Amino acid sequence: MPDIAFVKPALPRAGILVLPLPEADFPSTGLFAEADAALSGALTRALEAAGFKGRKGQSAILWSPGAGFTKIIALGLGKPEDLNALAAEAAGGALIPLLAQDREATIAAEAMTPTLAASMAMGALLRAWRFDRYRTKEKEEDKPKLERLAFATSDTSDAKHAFAPMRAVADGVFLTRELVSEPPNILHPVEFADRCRALEKLGVEVEILGMKEMKRLGFGALLGVAMGSAVEPRVVVMQWKGAGKSRKSAKPLAFIGKGVTFDTGGISIKPAGGMEDMKWDMAGAGTVVGLMAALAGRRAKVDVIGIVGLVENMPSGTAQRPGDVVKTFSGQTVEVINTDAEGRLVLADLLWYCQDRFEPRFMIDLATLTGAIIVALGHEHAGLFSNDDDLAQRILAAGQLTGEPAWRMPLADAYDKAIRSDIADMKNVGGRPAGAVTAAQFIQRFINTKNGPMPWAHLDIAGTAWTSKDHPTIPKGATAYGVRLLDRLVAELDEG
Repeated sequence: MPDIAFVKPALPRAGILVLPLPEADFPSTGLFAEADAALSGALTRALEAAGFKGRKGQSAILWSPGAGFTKIIALGLGKPEDLNALAAEAAGGALIPLLAQDREATIAAEAMTPTLAASMAMGALLRAWRFDRYRTKEKEEDKPKLERLAFATSDTSDAKHAFAPMRAVADGVFLTRELVSEPPNILHPVEFADRCRALEKLGVEVEILGMKEMKRLGFGALLGVAMGSAVEPRVVVMQWKGAGKSRKSAKPLAFIGKGVTFDTGGISIKPAGGMEDMKWDMAGAGTVVGLMAALAGRRAKVDVIGIVGLVENMPSGTAQRPGDVVKTFSGQTVEVINTDAEGRLVLADLLWYCQDRFEPRFMIDLATLTGAIIVALGHEHAGLFSNDDDLAQRILAAGQLTGEPAWRMPLADAYDKAIRSDIADMKNVGGRPAGAVTAAQFIQRFINTKNGPMPWAHLDIAGTAWTSKDHPTIPKGATAYGVRLLDRLVAELDEG
């Protein structure tokens, strides 16, 4: 990962200069003008010959142009009126492939506001992350060499101030990406829980519940999922207490994550093709852990609860069977029709437990829950289900601001009828029609409203947790979808 620095605008004597340029006439002042003068106008002539207009995503490279420069990169920012934080991040991300074999570069961001310069640095940082822990024979030319990016800005103090919380959020994103990328033989439930202990260094209180505690509490649904695995399940409860004395009366916010570290489908086993992808069926839990790291890292002034349920869903002689009935922590019973609909069983116990113990202000759960949400929304939006319009609108708005969009899906009694059971309080699947909706209806049954309304939202991130191609600020692989969205939600809701 490159170091990020913010420096006063000054033309470097040598090396690489990056010129982010809007869709307008070439500037007559600043580092562009200085570089052009040093090259006797060759910079302007070269860009004109290359047809560079500053359009969004456009770039041009001048190799060994003279005046000591190794190369000069012109990067299009698009129309000036469209340059916002997300556009600046995308521009920063676009730099990384262009600089992969270089050790350092100076980015002439003096025409941007310090905050936009910080956003550009954030984008570069997010794109530069890579998971290479298990690569032992990578070719030298394939290894990134970038060590430092210096952003020249008019106010280094303001840029540094703006970047500090961004850096903390980036660290949370990286933690989530790392967890989701780990192979399942390494990141089983016990190892995942142990890694959560690292959050204690940031001031997060971490409590791990093992088999003994879960049996005593009566987590029958979660334990049913874990029955087929040789690795014991874990539940991790994380608490960040950042509200301070003046706000201690405020109820905490709660985030709950599904953490199936590998999902074979159990006895209702999945097809072999693509099953290796099921290592990221714990992405909901990974997002919650990354979010807690982000909030603690930037010292968020709010009390937050993060709970993750960590299990493997494996077929064996001890595995849960289709037709079994389990008793949940809430006391409600569930007929298990399909053992591959296991994530909702994990969430059922966690959601009721969270309400019973912490009485939160609201709860948001995240899960790679259904393939049906991918059929409905593809890989561009997460599915949002909620019993509270205000909470839903805030999530949608935060998603747009962070580039992690969601789309609200329906909840209705007509869908709820699909999960009625003949022998228990409910069954865990409702058939193929509206599969993502009936899954959300199941989860909603574990929102306890006996003591009044409990705002709740469910994010089905099955289509957004992983990407098969590079994006401006997301390299191919784990996306950490939800970390930035929920961090923004918290910041605007309780810190705005």
